[in-house]
Amino acid sequence: MKYFFSILFVTVLFSCKNSQNTVLNPSTKAAYGVVDVYAKETQIPATVKPLLDLWLRDTFVKLGNDGYYYLTGTIGMEGRTTSRDLSPGLQIWRSKDLKKWEDLGIVWSLDKDATWQGEFDVVKGGPKEDLNQNLIGEKRRTLWAPEVHYIKSQKTYFVVACVPENPNGNGSYILKSTSGKAEGPYVNIKDNEKGPIFPRIDGSLFEDEDGTTYFIGHNHEIAKMKPDMSGFAEPLRKFNETKYETEPYIEGAYIVKEGGKYHLIQAIWSVRQPDGTFSYNGLNPYKNNKVREQNLYSYDVVVASADNIYGPYSERYTVATGGGHNNFFKDKKGNWWSTMFGNPRGDLMKRPFVTRAAIFPIKYKDGKFSIDDNR
Repeated sequence: MKYFFSILFVTVLFSCKNSQNTVLNPSTKAAYGVVDVYAKETQIPATVKPLLDLWLRDTFVKLGNDGYYYLTGTIGMEGRTTSRDLSPGLQIWRSKDLKKWEDLGIVWSLDKDATWQGEFDVVKGGPKEDLNQNLIGEKRRTLWAPEVHYIKSQKTYFVVACVPENPNGNGSYILKSTSGKAEGPYVNIKDNEKGPIFPRIDGSLFEDEDGTTYFIGHNHEIAKMKPDMSGFAEPLRKFNETKYETEPYIEGAYIVKEGGKYHLIQAIWSVRQPDGTFSYNGLNPYKNNKVREQNLYSYDVVVASADNIYGPYSERYTVATGGGHNNFFKDKKGNWWSTMFGNPRGDLMKRPFVTRAAIFPIKYKDGKFSIDDNR
């Protein structure tokens, strides 16, 4: 069965009897954090369809040094629709044209290649249901949000991935390819040989033009890497960011550089407010079931920019409604693209196509990224 992605562009009509959805007056500037989830310019094109017919979250694509694009993401065991309990490890695909994808298989296995990451964690209280209503057992061993980066200064590939629960600690770790190839084999870098190098999920890497590489951490943290990529060269520090009045939970931090500026890309939920508007000025949806089930609309891509990698960063702006936990990458012609997967929670994603890897064209103009409807 082929899965096709279709986004329903919503036209909102106002009347005294129907005021659930409120659209901002275009003549007035909205308060920072208020978002128009129906804005035409942030809707993912209806022509976008999956790259693979496979359950996958947190899609990551990047051009390697060998002319191949490499794709990875969060996967579960074969035949399952969750990664919250068990995962086989790191799976990678490659393509020359972003259309036909070759499966390189599990290039780093939790059974055969992992060290401390391969230990099972015991879920306290026994079996329970996860957020996708899949029954999980007492044991879990997962690999979330992997990214594959070619670091030019090291002439090899590095993988950043994370584990939400493990006897040796929760958090992110970095693997290094010993062959110089994206398919590995991979080994732990020195500073995470015995446990996570970072105590939270969703780590990332960014190599600057001078070869300096930085680790980007979940919930707004950054640290410069040592020249040999064996660990952090400095203590973790917080980005200097423009905050919302009520700072919400944010995931999937990633950095690109364009136009001489650093662009901090993050994933954030839009939440329906009591007055019918939508805002990023909200609660943590994962800690409040009522908020999660009733008021989430879309898992969005937001971007903030700065002249210095540490900040200060501008106010965040929305690039793609429903495209959250993604990355931006350039193709061989210099065109920008964004990945996506379609979060299976929230009003927007009640569609036939969710949790599938996809990409859509974006552009950089006048200092900002936006969806490119002309490609």
